[in-house]
Amino acid sequence: MTEEVKHLLTEEGLRKTQEEYDHLVHVVREEVKHELAEARSLGDLSENADYDAARDKQSQVESRIVELEDILQHHTIIEEGSSRSKTVTVGSTVTIEFLDTKETQTYSIVGSTEADPLHGKLSNETPLAKAILDHKPGDVVTVNVKSPYEVKIVKKK
Repeated sequence: MTEEVKHLLTEEGLRKTQEEYDHLVHVVREEVKHELAEARSLGDLSENADYDAARDKQSQVESRIVELEDILQHHTIIEEGSSRSKTVTVGSTVTIEFLDTKETQTYSIVGSTEADPLHGKLSNETPLAKAILDHKPGDVVTVNVKSPYEVKIVKKK
């Protein structure tokens, strides 16, 4: 028997996932049904580009709904900003300094479902997150990528 995949989500991530699911099920799915009906009314389905486009959209929407159902059924909530641990954990917000450039950046370590590096949300599966997990402020760690680099953990929330 295979182990069920757990999706790591913050409370905010769970809320957004539920909202997207509800929107797809109750709004977008109905819109696609109307698009399909309208395209069918145009006649011959074998050469109907509108019908093909509506079927493609329906397939994409239904696939996303199935994906969101899996996330909602098999998720684990992570605590954001948990100060119980002195080390960086999933849910921590950390400021790191890239030692080669002396630039600092603040990231929240989240599950891959919520990852959005451009908005400061780093997946726990990235090389940078893996390098800093279980370390504490003041530690210098090496990020193991093709061209390894070092970062210093400046602070943890």
